[in-house]
Amino acid sequence: MDPINARSMIDAAATDAPGERRFERRRRLTPAALAVADQKVRAAYSPVVITGVVRVVDFLMLSIIGIALNLLYVAPEAGFRWEYFAAIVAMAAAAVVCFQSADIYQVQVFRGHIKQLTRMMSAWAFVFLLFIGVSFFAKVGGAVSRVWLSSFFFVGLVALIAERAVVRALIKRWAHQGRLDRRTIIVGADSNGETLIRDLNAQEDSDIQILGVFDDRNDKRSMDTIAGAPKLGKVDDIIEFARRTRVDLVLFALPISAETRILEMLKKLWVLPVDIRLSAHTNKLRFRPRSYSYLGKVPTLDVFEAPITDWDLVMKWLFDHIVGGLILIAALPFMALVAIAIKLDSPGPVLFRQKRFGFNNERIDVFKFRSLYHDQADPLAKTVVTKGDKRVTRVGRFIRKSSIDELPQLFNVVFKNNLSLVGPRPHAVQQRVQSQLLDEAVDGYFARHRVKPGITGWAQVNGWRGEVDSEEKLQKRVEFDLYYIENWSVLFDVYIMLKTPVSMLTKNENAY
Repeated sequence: MDPINARSMIDAAATDAPGERRFERRRRLTPAALAVADQKVRAAYSPVVITGVVRVVDFLMLSIIGIALNLLYVAPEAGFRWEYFAAIVAMAAAAVVCFQSADIYQVQVFRGHIKQLTRMMSAWAFVFLLFIGVSFFAKVGGAVSRVWLSSFFFVGLVALIAERAVVRALIKRWAHQGRLDRRTIIVGADSNGETLIRDLNAQEDSDIQILGVFDDRNDKRSMDTIAGAPKLGKVDDIIEFARRTRVDLVLFALPISAETRILEMLKKLWVLPVDIRLSAHTNKLRFRPRSYSYLGKVPTLDVFEAPITDWDLVMKWLFDHIVGGLILIAALPFMALVAIAIKLDSPGPVLFRQKRFGFNNERIDVFKFRSLYHDQADPLAKTVVTKGDKRVTRVGRFIRKSSIDELPQLFNVVFKNNLSLVGPRPHAVQQRVQSQLLDEAVDGYFARHRVKPGITGWAQVNGWRGEVDSEEKLQKRVEFDLYYIENWSVLFDVYIMLKTPVSMLTKNENAY
């Protein structure tokens, strides 16, 4: 099979099994909340990643310009000298450090023009003054070409100005599209919430976009419109609202004295992949300045942070697509043999799609090799496959025991981008344990979905895979999944990947 045509192979082979239907279990939102949730929203871009990319571009661009000018003017007469190369790289690195010190690596600064250029030109000039000073005291000034040095300064400055013009245009475009906004909801529709919203809206160049306010109270303390922001519903509605539209920040406007109410709300909201903060602008109890994080000038206390964000998310995406792509290419011949065996063993399609929970409780289609007889397929996993289950084909027993049936999920990782190589295993949307849906059986179950699910995971390599026939087994999976989320790193993913083949052979007693 050709990996280039993998998408068409999936679409052709993965037909829905008989009786499949979409399973939805949603809380009804208020008309105001639905109006906001149904608006078209684009994916967010991380300011941390944007500023990091600009730093790298600055360094590479200045290094290339310095080396190119050296090769064009100095090298033909004096030959290539490593001293020039080292000096150019050092000057490019010093420029990035000086730009950082001048505080121009901020998305808000990129939006400006005069202020940004003034600081950048001053910092670039300082780098050359520093280089001239070092050359003088090192007594190598006479060996440095003045034509090259002046050319490097002016060409580098023009390139920096042009680059910042491009960055400024991109930032304006992304801001217009809402990709740089922090979509925020406020908890607390009272005077504290009104004060908080006014303070946030009063700030210049703020990236906070307030979507609305949620509050459980229905008495006179709770207003329908708070400083121009609509009341969208109760706290219980936040989970469904955050799954219908992008929410980046939940900000409590309640005072610390409302500890009991805050804790009750946090027990419901911590399963969401969003930042959760407690506003401290009205609290009389003051902590040390380092205890706060700030939204502009508004002090807040961090409660929960969204896992795997910014550069961590970039690294995980690269790991999934590079390593996943290589594994898929290597596995394609073996997958072709498995497909032939399935086709010869029993009639029906080779692959099938199953509805499972994805990131933030999104319903996703997961691909698997078919291991049940086609006319007895159970795409919603209403009936758990048990030991000796007669619905399982002969080939199916082997591929389920060895987890080979999961290999087509590499297509989900590489092409559909709704699975990771490593993460909490996605469960079928109607899978049950002892007649209860999984989220009803274990408190905090949906916290597993704060990150993208994976083909393998920390729970699986520790033996918690296969049949889930008790709350204890499910609880163990959740515990290991939450440990993975809180302790994620690329090296942790690599360790789990390396451990997966061994665990499939030695810890498969629950896989039928």
